[in-house]
Amino acid sequence: MYWTEFFTVALIHLLAVASPGPDFAVVVRESVAHGRRAGTWTALGVGSAIFLHVGYSLLGIGLIVSQSILLFNVLKWLAAAYLLYIGFKALRARAADPADSAAVETAMAQRSARSAYVAGFMTNGLNPKATLFFLSLFTVVINPHTPLLVQAAYGAYLAFATAFWFCLVALLFSQARVRAGFTRMGHWFDRAMGAVLIALGVKIAFTQMK
Repeated sequence: MYWTEFFTVALIHLLAVASPGPDFAVVVRESVAHGRRAGTWTALGVGSAIFLHVGYSLLGIGLIVSQSILLFNVLKWLAAAYLLYIGFKALRARAADPADSAAVETAMAQRSARSAYVAGFMTNGLNPKATLFFLSLFTVVINPHTPLLVQAAYGAYLAFATAFWFCLVALLFSQARVRAGFTRMGHWFDRAMGAVLIALGVKIAFTQMK
């Protein structure tokens, strides 16, 4: 009975998650800089944050945020500040000795699963565009008369689909060949991704509530 609505939700989500944004940039950076394990945990963090958006959308809190300029701006500036923080941190990356393979292994080991997970969760959870996306999804696309349990099932699918997508991204960018290509110029890649994150942070900072 709800298959048409589900496929509509799934298609909209696919188009949204496939478009490059803060989540994609963070997962790629973690995967290239710290390896598959860190990239996967970051992807799981992003996927877990979807439950947060789904939760407040079902409770109607998202509607309150969308109607409050103050709350929206608080969320917006927190997201921008976080992206700017990790962006400027990446800009400070230094060149590693290409002959020192142990340095690469040490860098990978220093990134804990918890830190990678938090990076993904914070990036998605604080993104005001994600707030507006899920609010629109649960108020415009999904019929308000759809049972709450069914809507929750939609939300679970969105979370797992997001995590799966970014796990694939992590798998791709943590491949030995891909990472080897960044070995010599890894610090330049870090700096480039830092610039991207800063740009995304600035873009979010200037996001206007519609």
